[in-house]
Amino acid sequence: MPMHDWTRVDAGIYHAFHHEWISEIHRAVLKRLPEDYYSLPEQQAAGFGPDVLTLKFDDEDSPSGGAVATKARPKTKLFQETPTEFYLRKKKAVVIHHVSGDRIVAMIEIVSPGNKNSAHGLRAFVRKARELLQQKIHLLIIDPFPMSSRDPHGLHAAIFEEIQDDPLELPAESPLSVFAYECDDRVRTYLEPLTVGDSLPDMPVFLYPGMYIDVPLEATYLSAWEAVPLRWQKVIAAPT
Repeated sequence: MPMHDWTRVDAGIYHAFHHEWISEIHRAVLKRLPEDYYSLPEQQAAGFGPDVLTLKFDDEDSPSGGAVATKARPKTKLFQETPTEFYLRKKKAVVIHHVSGDRIVAMIEIVSPGNKNSAHGLRAFVRKARELLQQKIHLLIIDPFPMSSRDPHGLHAAIFEEIQDDPLELPAESPLSVFAYECDDRVRTYLEPLTVGDSLPDMPVFLYPGMYIDVPLEATYLSAWEAVPLRWQKVIAAPT
């Protein structure tokens, strides 16, 4: 099924689909995670408001048992890496962890209209994304909304414009995107430009540097689409 044009409906219709897609992604991720990881839908962390959190259950760095995570580098159309000095610009902070060791290692976020329909919303999203990267929390961001005057080169470029002089920019013909960040002493970006009508690729969410699982975006999107009322399916999927 192709990616649809979600600008055809108001935010309430999109958010109903958004909720279903998050649930589908959560179930798919939970099945693929090694046994010492788990995911939770619709939690709040670090003020970012992520939709799905992937958290590590213990303090070991390598997964054990259960599903097998992948070590090979993901193959996306676009790839970029920050210089090592990115983390040298991080401000010191006091961080409090729960004694159980349930520390956050990764987040999956599906962008909502509110993240991009105002300068304030975009600034808040960008600021929190940068803070999470500075904390070495891996991110997978799905942006089904086109570039605007507030993010004229795409959401990734907006996040990275103060981090790197030449961030990856979306081509004008592909205004939608999905992108993953892998964090250690650098941030590596794996970006797939998309347009309405494109199939969604599987994308990595990193559990720790060099190790990730694939998130089946197309399969989960298709399952979530089945929950959209036919009345709105006809509006969203109508020929241009």
